[in-house]
Amino acid sequence: MTSYSQEFHLPAGSAADGPYTVDIDPKRAGWGYSSLRVLELPPGGSHSLATGDSEWIVLPLSGGCTVVTEGRDFELHGRDSVFGSVTDFAYLPRDAHARIASGAGGRFALTGARCERRLPARYGPASDVPVELRGTGNCSRQVNNFAAAGVFECDRLIAVEVLTPGGNWSSYPPHKHDECRPGEESRLEEIYYFEIAAAHGTEGVGYQRVTPSGHGRGPDVLAEVRDGDTVLIPDGWHGPSIAAPGHHMYYLNVMAGPGAEREWLICDHPDHAWIRGSWEGRPVDSRLPLYTAASEGAQER
Repeated sequence: MTSYSQEFHLPAGSAADGPYTVDIDPKRAGWGYSSLRVLELPPGGSHSLATGDSEWIVLPLSGGCTVVTEGRDFELHGRDSVFGSVTDFAYLPRDAHARIASGAGGRFALTGARCERRLPARYGPASDVPVELRGTGNCSRQVNNFAAAGVFECDRLIAVEVLTPGGNWSSYPPHKHDECRPGEESRLEEIYYFEIAAAHGTEGVGYQRVTPSGHGRGPDVLAEVRDGDTVLIPDGWHGPSIAAPGHHMYYLNVMAGPGAEREWLICDHPDHAWIRGSWEGRPVDSRLPLYTAASEGAQER
């Protein structure tokens, strides 16, 4: 692999720091806005943090927790795993302090973005998360739009979860969002965090492709991704994300950028954009959705 791949593909453990198994901030990534932390807490464990100049969403990956901030307590029911259900979450404003505690222990993603506005701390119920199916056939995937633009208010942060059944391609056709073109394309830095389902006692594996678009840093990545890996996408065409047969793939997308509007506008790669036209009238993979939004969730205490 080239030095490009080594710079942008971070295998599990290589981005760990202190209490975080993943700790990627703008300085580490070499960009301006997007951040991701993954926090593992043992039973009875807790962690305190200052949000600084960024807004954050606490998203359970496995297990539940209590989030205390701004004089409010949010009890997050969470979930057993990312392959089991949608989860509730908590929004933390910039310039705040928060404490995350878990009686049973668990693993929690903190998706973040540098921002200007200070919005109120809030609870996001699982029942309000839109579950979307995209593509057809072996391009079918599920998107949990918990913090998509237009779904949950943030200043700059956009974050969604994508589930790709084993053997399918997602983030396809390859697309980019590295130019500010009003009404057509938004400029967004992006982090992919992967979890791959094991099967028959075998560790899961998938593949991620990123190619240069002629803008920015020109990442060129063909990475074999495993549980806990991350891929940084400052610019460029990204996709496909390929799930090996028998192993469902999950990835968490964290995006933010300098645009005046918080929006996700993409440009498909001209060599592959035709594939969207082939989906019309074809069925979605019958394995999807893997699950739908919960009918109820824990509430603010």
